[in-house]
Amino acid sequence: MINNILYILLLLTCSFPQIGSALDECVKFSISLDRSDYIAGENIFLNIDVKIDDGFHIYSVHPKKSLSPSYIEFSDSTFFSQVGIIHEPQTVKYFDKNFNQNIHYHKGSIRLTQDLKISEEINPGIHTIDATFIYLACDPTKCIPRFDSFSFDIPIKNGVIRSEYSNDIDIEFSNSDSEDVNSDLNKVINEGFLSFLLFSFGMGFLALLTPCVFPMIPITVSYFTKEGEKENNNPVVNACIYALGIVVIFTCLGLFLSFTIGASGAGDLAANPWVNMFIGGLFIYLAFSLFGYYEIQIPSSIRQFSVSRESKGGKLGILFMSLTFTLTSFTCTVAFVGALLAAASRGAYFWPIIGMLSFSTAFAFPFFFLALFPQYLSKLPKSGGWLNSIKVVMGFLELAAAFKFISNSDLVWNWGIFTRDSVLLIWAIIFILTAIYLIGKIKMPFDSKVDRIGFVRIAFSSVFLVFGIYLSTGLFGNKIHGLIESYLPPEIKIDEWVETLDEGFLISSKDNKPIFIDFTGYTCTNCRWMEINVFELPEVKKLFEDFVLVKLYTDGKEQVHFDNRSLEINRFGTAALPYYVVLTPTDNVISTFPGMDPNPDNFINFLRETRNKFYEH
Repeated sequence: MINNILYILLLLTCSFPQIGSALDECVKFSISLDRSDYIAGENIFLNIDVKIDDGFHIYSVHPKKSLSPSYIEFSDSTFFSQVGIIHEPQTVKYFDKNFNQNIHYHKGSIRLTQDLKISEEINPGIHTIDATFIYLACDPTKCIPRFDSFSFDIPIKNGVIRSEYSNDIDIEFSNSDSEDVNSDLNKVINEGFLSFLLFSFGMGFLALLTPCVFPMIPITVSYFTKEGEKENNNPVVNACIYALGIVVIFTCLGLFLSFTIGASGAGDLAANPWVNMFIGGLFIYLAFSLFGYYEIQIPSSIRQFSVSRESKGGKLGILFMSLTFTLTSFTCTVAFVGALLAAASRGAYFWPIIGMLSFSTAFAFPFFFLALFPQYLSKLPKSGGWLNSIKVVMGFLELAAAFKFISNSDLVWNWGIFTRDSVLLIWAIIFILTAIYLIGKIKMPFDSKVDRIGFVRIAFSSVFLVFGIYLSTGLFGNKIHGLIESYLPPEIKIDEWVETLDEGFLISSKDNKPIFIDFTGYTCTNCRWMEINVFELPEVKKLFEDFVLVKLYTDGKEQVHFDNRSLEINRFGTAALPYYVVLTPTDNVISTFPGMDPNPDNFINFLRETRNKFYEH
């Protein structure tokens, strides 16, 4: 302690006679913010670009790396609810014999980034903040204490981040040199209304290629097969209600949760273990209805509100299926929707509403026909026997889908019951039972007597039997198809990935490697698809050797998961899963990748170009 005081007194003594010297101009700096506007309660990243003349230096901002660290002092302490750390690039280190310790300093051009959090009590408007950059400007013979005042404006828009966890999230990350992840979205908006509309439609059709959508195909077909058997059933009306229900619920629920909870609200709801247990239970309930053990009826108290009870019940049931479809699709929010929800959470209305409506219309379009076809199929003459067999087979498929959602709850609650092998075994048994059913060895309540097993039954039975056996081989080390694996819980294995960004920065600084961040989710099917079908490619694994690999889960219930989610939304402007970011060891963004891409070459090129960009500089 005495040595530190003597050191500072020595610096000050040497500096005072030099106050008018050339040292006054040896350090210049400019101020910038990470974006153009904010809302109360948001994180803010203040960048200080410092240019230090040759032969001079300033000391590190870290208290343990310097006896007189550089820092920023703000005149209005009420504007920020938290003043976080200052991130700095790699320092130059030398050993000071006089004080028997290492001293860290900066020279040349550097960027410092101050982490801040705006108070939630701040009113909208443009606020001018006065601050002082305090540091020692030194050459090899002397140092001058500098107190450089500056000011900057922070525009605050209407709206407040409303999250029960927002007050508990520490600000630990800078946004220096970050890319605007919404730049593509903003470009399309700037091109005009029609261009944005077409772009939104295109994104909706592309989203149909993601694995998250596939479970709803057999569910839709089986439900409307059952609906088609009802009297006074209108297939076109039912299909329209289903498709419009998807559009309206997808848009309204997503935006409502974004406005009230935040950009991740829809994803949080879809990943909620109780919601997943409910969907899993619902699919089991529907499956046994398709087996013929009971008829689905809504409560009589609800039916009494309608003169036409059966008709009313059918319409409510269809809208309920639209809600189920929406919840399952939100488990993997694609990049476009993630950006829209993030924009909505920051107070934007018009473009998120238009984008969500256009996206969901394209998303729901094929399901209109999937709902229409089985209803007409049910009306064919003499459809009873074979149609009941189709319903039972669909029931088996719904039963298999149920365990996908139950395993999601298991992952979040850490039961360890419905693991990859457990679910794979259940699926194998279900498909083998389906094969046995098709050859008449299992009877359901409404099955007709099978006098002769025809070619069609044998063919389908063989397909289900072979597929069930194929799934069972995955229990003994056989590599099964990546699309199937993406629906299974991830295998628990120790590998080269770390699960905290702090640890990633430590390794990155030590090894001088860029950091590859995988924003992922326990319940995210698209995330599993990328991990299995792309990450395991030999070329990708080879490229990964040049990165520090960090996996950040955003849909768990621990504080670290809320922090990860806040980081993705507040810094990178999206709630999409998966989402990939590459940072330098000094926390600057090199590049981002929007998420699932069925073309592995795009991801490989992204890694290669990002790696080259880092090592070239």
